[in-house]
Amino acid sequence: MMNTKTSQKIAFSALLAVTLMVILPVLIIIIIIIREGISAINWQFIASMPSNGMRSGGIMPAILGTIYLVVLSVAIALPVGVLAAIYLNEYAKDNLLTRVIKLSIVNLAGVPSVVYGLFGLGLFVIFMKFGVSILSGALTLAIMELPVIITTSKEALNSVPQSFREVSLSLGVSRWKTVRHVVLPHALPGIMTGTILSIARIAGETAPILFTAAAFYVPRLPNSVFDQVMVLPYHLFIISTQIPNMPKNLSYGTALVLLMLVISMNLAAIVIRTYFRKRKKW
Repeated sequence: MMNTKTSQKIAFSALLAVTLMVILPVLIIIIIIIREGISAINWQFIASMPSNGMRSGGIMPAILGTIYLVVLSVAIALPVGVLAAIYLNEYAKDNLLTRVIKLSIVNLAGVPSVVYGLFGLGLFVIFMKFGVSILSGALTLAIMELPVIITTSKEALNSVPQSFREVSLSLGVSRWKTVRHVVLPHALPGIMTGTILSIARIAGETAPILFTAAAFYVPRLPNSVFDQVMVLPYHLFIISTQIPNMPKNLSYGTALVLLMLVISMNLAAIVIRTYFRKRKKW
């Protein structure tokens, strides 16, 4: 019969093997993208317009379009999601209606992205007449983000000790001020975690923006939120599948830029989360 130390080593080894099985494919993909695409990365590729049927030139419109969509969608979804989480966690009573709402929010996180794209096409592009534009795409992506932001924000608010609320309320502070000045600051690291997860999901999406925002080629930068825009995921799809004799390094270079952009956005959110986490007193 195995002793405790032996069984513990076997368990740790099995866990390590499973972890490596998850991490190694991701590392291999990243290495391949860097190896094949690094030759295409230069200032002209980053800062110029595409030319020659997108077989040469740069991808600046796609980079800026991706940033516009992600930043605008987060700006829309984050306050709405946090306010919804505050209501569900701090104000709503635990009854059948709130349980159905919470279950619906969890289920919405698993809806395929193409369904959100068709929903955005019907509501924002056709019904609200925003057209295929940055605004339509950002609103569609914001709806995609909401389940993740609401769920993680609610868990972050719920993790704040109940004694914090009781002490504040016992001093005569209103519930809203208690939430705003006592609960919310301590929940910010968890809320930022939800924001990071939502950015990671929407930055590489193609289906929702295909119906609502993306253009095959736009020879200028957008002037307003009602303009169409080039975006990196859709641009990568087009040059990889629709353009014959496309240089392979340009496709991998575009994928590398998209990867670097997503990582940069996540790192920025992680830095903000770390800053607020250090301010926690518990």
